[in-house]
Amino acid sequence: MWRQPKAVWAVAFACVIAFMGIGLVDPILKPIADQLNASPSQVSLLFTSYMAVMGVAMLITGAVSSRIGAKKTLLSGLFIIIIGSAAAGSMNSVMSIVDWRALWGLGNALFIATALAAIVQSAKGSVKEAIILYEAALGVGIASGPLIGGLLGSISWRGPFYGVAALMAIALIVTVFLLPSTPPAGKPTPLSAPFKALTHKALFAVAITALLYNFGFFTLLAFTPFPLGLDAIRTGFVFFGWGLLLAISSVFVAPILQRKFGTMPSVMGALTGFAIILAVMGLYTEHKPVLIVGVVISGFFLGINNTLVTETVMKAAPVERSTASAAYSFVRFGGGAVAPWLAGKLGEDVSVHLPFWVGAGAVLLGVLVLVVGRGLFHHIDEEPDHGAERVGTLQEAELVSVADES
Repeated sequence: MWRQPKAVWAVAFACVIAFMGIGLVDPILKPIADQLNASPSQVSLLFTSYMAVMGVAMLITGAVSSRIGAKKTLLSGLFIIIIGSAAAGSMNSVMSIVDWRALWGLGNALFIATALAAIVQSAKGSVKEAIILYEAALGVGIASGPLIGGLLGSISWRGPFYGVAALMAIALIVTVFLLPSTPPAGKPTPLSAPFKALTHKALFAVAITALLYNFGFFTLLAFTPFPLGLDAIRTGFVFFGWGLLLAISSVFVAPILQRKFGTMPSVMGALTGFAIILAVMGLYTEHKPVLIVGVVISGFFLGINNTLVTETVMKAAPVERSTASAAYSFVRFGGGAVAPWLAGKLGEDVSVHLPFWVGAGAVLLGVLVLVVGRGLFHHIDEEPDHGAERVGTLQEAELVSVADES
């Protein structure tokens, strides 16, 4: 899995930088609120605008990529992220930052949706191994994002935004020179393709589960820094521990559990564990050690879930993988968009405990969806080694690369 062409490592490096953006603002949420006189719910809109635009933009990523090619789509996404992050760091009001963060979300959508396709196409080995490599990049990015955000945020809350712009510029240059050109697809993907994909019950069920679990995920990410009450660098180290455990479990633990227990039992177990962590954090919100331990341990369960759910999406419906990914992401990022703002409002107006309870309840609802629809997922583990087919033996209609489709 680790002996890959330069093109794969180029995209993986860019993925690390792109996923830094998710957790990068965590350590500076409270400093931004303090220095710009904003409430937690207002600052949480940094997540809401980012996730909402990214979710909607997922619907067009397939159509764009099939018309201009995967490489140009990746480069467009990277360029937009550079503009959005640099401009956000230059603003003097929370709502102005929120607006530029939304543009950042558009760039991330174009990049992320195409990056997985590019890695699967260019990688040596199986689709399963390519997905694990992608999840490893995700984990490293999510882990390092809060740490870099904390280090730069200890200097100024603007530092993380400028840091992303600089790192993305490096990623853009690396992608330009190391990723081969990819021509447009012979047959452009219609804009209706993601909506048609969601008519497949298995894909729709896993997308709804992801939407519900994202309520818990982004409650943890966007709201915890406020009751935690630490400075930027210490908050960064807490979430670095969370991301590090997420990366380890996504790459090493998830495949072991999948082989031993199967995909769906492992996903349901991981989500149940995450819900319990959120419930404990809701019960002991005033105790900082409990919050710190809860944040870090939750990374273990989230890493397992991320890898296995991503693989499930790739095999849930008889549609192209890029279309399945776009449809799934559109639904799940809805949860990511609403949760940060809702958690902030509940914490401000009702109780500091309530956001964690709501997050735990939403995650358990996600488990219930999988239990009710478990018959839809029997095929996920029917193939040898859980469907870890070699990349080189995939049917042409199954390939996610628009280059091969042409």
